[in-house]
Amino acid sequence: MNGKIAIVTGASRGIGRSIAMRLAKDGAHVVLCARDEGALREVVAAIDAAGGTACAVSLDLRGPDAAARLARTAVDSYGGIDIIVNNAGATTRGDFESLTEEDWSDGFALKFFAAVRLTRTAWPQLKRRGGSVLNIAGIGGRTPGPQFAVGGSVNAALLSLTKSLADVGIRDGVQVNAINPGAIRTERLAKRLEAVALLKGVDIVGAEVAFVREANMTRLGEPDDVANLVAYVLSPAGRFLQGSIIDLDGGQTKTF
Repeated sequence: MNGKIAIVTGASRGIGRSIAMRLAKDGAHVVLCARDEGALREVVAAIDAAGGTACAVSLDLRGPDAAARLARTAVDSYGGIDIIVNNAGATTRGDFESLTEEDWSDGFALKFFAAVRLTRTAWPQLKRRGGSVLNIAGIGGRTPGPQFAVGGSVNAALLSLTKSLADVGIRDGVQVNAINPGAIRTERLAKRLEAVALLKGVDIVGAEVAFVREANMTRLGEPDDVANLVAYVLSPAGRFLQGSIIDLDGGQTKTF
């Protein structure tokens, strides 16, 4: 990864933060993007303290011009773009009848269309430099469930986009893949576990045990689990992966 220039969206916390930290540790110059400017500054400071190189742009990727600004920052700061990690995008959970027009619009705008715009904007650089695109989707794209109509639909669209772009990437020399994280220990999962604890009348530890048992999985994932897989896929060792959709979920997904 030494000297590669990587853009990581949704990089202020959770999975995105771990990915940015790992890529910087492996020698990449990382451009971080998220909406929380203060949290971004903390991640950049942590990367700097660990001897890495990073800068950050506070952007709302739902804006039509945000992707172009982000790509321009990478080129102006470090001279090009080698890697895009499309990680941004939290979607609203809820019963189908309770979901609003805004819930649907925001879900697709932030996770799907932002990935489309950023990848499209960066594609000439990626072609020229033999770069990589890695979409962080989620297992809900395969098995959405009744509370995950928006997220499941968005993730499924992102997985389809991955397969389509992978064919274009064969022609243009660009690697394109996707990772589907399962239940990863983030702020969003913490809220779900709180709801499980309340429903079952147990503490958070008991809620986690129940969650893992009912999902028939090995354990909850950690953000670093995702970052470790990202580092492999984007490394020379993972270059033969193309159009791959990798479930990283402790065995939770049972579908083909």
